[in-house]
Amino acid sequence: MLDEGASFVWYELLATDVAEASAFYGSILGWETKDASTPELPYSLFISGDLPRSGLMELPEEGRRQGATPRWIGYVGVSDLDATVDRIQKLGGAIYVPPTSTNIGRISIVADPQRATLGLVNGLSIAALSIADLDAFWRVGWHELLAADWRKAFRFYSEVFGWKQAAEDLASVEPYQLFSAGGQTAGGIFNKRPLEPIPFWLYYFNVDDVDAAIDRVKIGGGQIYEGPLGLPDGSWIVRCFDPQGATFALQGPRSQDGLAKAPAVEYRWTANWEGFSSKGRWRNDQPGGKGRTPGK
Repeated sequence: MLDEGASFVWYELLATDVAEASAFYGSILGWETKDASTPELPYSLFISGDLPRSGLMELPEEGRRQGATPRWIGYVGVSDLDATVDRIQKLGGAIYVPPTSTNIGRISIVADPQRATLGLVNGLSIAALSIADLDAFWRVGWHELLAADWRKAFRFYSEVFGWKQAAEDLASVEPYQLFSAGGQTAGGIFNKRPLEPIPFWLYYFNVDDVDAAIDRVKIGGGQIYEGPLGLPDGSWIVRCFDPQGATFALQGPRSQDGLAKAPAVEYRWTANWEGFSSKGRWRNDQPGGKGRTPGK
């Protein structure tokens, strides 16, 4: 284990249409876009309240040729990038982008042994998002890994980043292991369902009104594939695709009007991940995965 308490410090959207993505997330989360390009690499920042929330760049052509699709990437800050990459390889992970100097620092894109993708960064040149500020609106407030085997996945991340077990979430239908990073409960790990073709990280953005955000997702050309789903503390979550197919989620309160009009829970999906596809429709009263709100 190399980085005791390493945590997520940055997020990045890889898009095939940067202008469309900027307009969509601007409408959903109130973000503005600021150019942060260098001569070597076009790059934009999503800004909210004068604070950088995430990055935006075009999905590289080489990635597209290899079957990569638009997606959100979360970056874990590490003190020794090369050693961490070496450790990941030895534990059965994959390296998609070797250590490289970029606009935001020295980075690497990797996958855990079950193929879930994430980023590593050392020397982040942008103000890091604090793991202690997970409840702030308009930023990522929860990190969820949909794994093939949650126990093996947790052991891997514990060995690489020093993540700790928080209390298991007993409100979930299936085992849902909360984890702490940097001393803060930051997310959960659970076994993916058949509708999710491969393991992946899902990032939840905090909003002040889930129903209003759902309307903005639909108007902007996005798709709700699950939810809204109620949590034990009274908050709600919804899982979505953006117009280019990138998966993301929203969490927050619902309006009284939205609750009054709420239909029976129905799940729909049409998705593609790295050459795998899945589509369908089903109904259920119990959500899989997240059963709590960060900081609660």
